[in-house]
Parts: sequence; C-alpha cells; structure tokens
Amino acid sequence: MNKDAKFWDRHAVGYAKKPVADEAAYQKKLEITREYLRPDMDVLEFGCGTGSTALVQAPYVKSILAIDISSKMIEIARGKAEAAGVDNVTFQVATIEDFEAPAGSFDVVMGHSILHLLEGRDAAIAKVYRLLKPGGVFVSGTVCLGDRMAWFKLIAPIGRFLGFFPLVKVITAKDVEESIAAAGFAIDHKWRPGKGLSIFIVAKKSR
Repeated sequence: MNKDAKFWDRHAVGYAKKPVADEAAYQKKLEITREYLRPDMDVLEFGCGTGSTALVQAPYVKSILAIDISSKMIEIARGKAEAAGVDNVTFQVATIEDFEAPAGSFDVVMGHSILHLLEGRDAAIAKVYRLLKPGGVFVSGTVCLGDRMAWFKLIAPIGRFLGFFPLVKVITAKDVEESIAAAGFAIDHKWRPGKGLSIFIVAKKSR
C-alpha cells in the first residue's frame, strides 16, 4: 500500500463525518452535472472518497463504477450504499492510473477534488478521454492552490514526508484548463465557486 493510500485510510472515518465545506456550491455542482446525465448512461467516478456524490447521482443514470485509492473509504461507501438501498453503484479499490477498461466504456467520467492530488495529471486526463465514448463528458472539480496559496508549494512536501498531508500539487485554474484542452476535450462549462480556490469544469470529448 502506498503512502497516500495509508493517509486516506487513516482519515477515512473523520472524512466521512466531516460536513461539506460549501453546501450551496456542492448542490450547484450536482445540478449542473445532472444536466448532462441520462437514464441509459454508464458512469465512472475516480477518487470517489466515501461515495457521497456517486450515491446522490445514482438515480439519474444506469450505472456508476466508483473507484478510490483507499480501501477504508470504499468500505464506508459500500456500507452507505447498502444502507440506502442503492444497487446500481459498484465501489472498487483502484486509482485512475491502474484502473483498466476498454476504450469508450463510459458516457460520463467524474473526478471531483482529485486532479490536484495526482502525480500525473495530464496522463490521467488523457486516460479519461480514452475511457469515454465519442461525445462523452468529463466532470471535474479541482482545488487550485496556485491561484491564491502558491506558498503552500514550500510546505506541501514537508507535510507529506511527516504524514500530515497526502500528495498535493499546487496548481492553477489555468493549469487545469490547459491540461483538459491538451487531452482533446472542449470545455463546455466552467465555474469558480466561493472564494475561487477551485474550478468546476464540464468538458466534452469530440465526436
């Protein structure tokens, strides 16, 4: 098990209990996403955490496969799905880097609060592009510390070494937009909620 998986395993219970930082912004993201969902769609979510978003969006699609690096997070997510009687969401321990599926397997891929936690952001986005069907949609929300807290770049490696933080990349909204565009996506919707520390993007794969 790698260092980041261990970090998220340690924090899984506390993470599950923690309220959403900005509930209004979260609900708006859910609503915008639903504009792109249909009952016949197969969805992948990577970095799903304890499954909250997957479970909320489950009634609007055919199926959701939700993956996360943390086995403890996935254990909690499965318990929540069972308690809620949701049977069209499958939770699996995996990262987007090691996840394998045929090209064009999904109509929608969601990656919320995850791109800034990846070592290879560009490679992950390129993989998302491959996994999507023609005309498929990539929905992402990314923390952009580089726009307001560039100084965090100095302490992030030390914090990770000491076990206080997982891997955190200090990136800007421009970095995220450029990575998504470079993969071949066309950005259909973008929004910077709250204090502008994150960017929410819906991008489409070209037909």
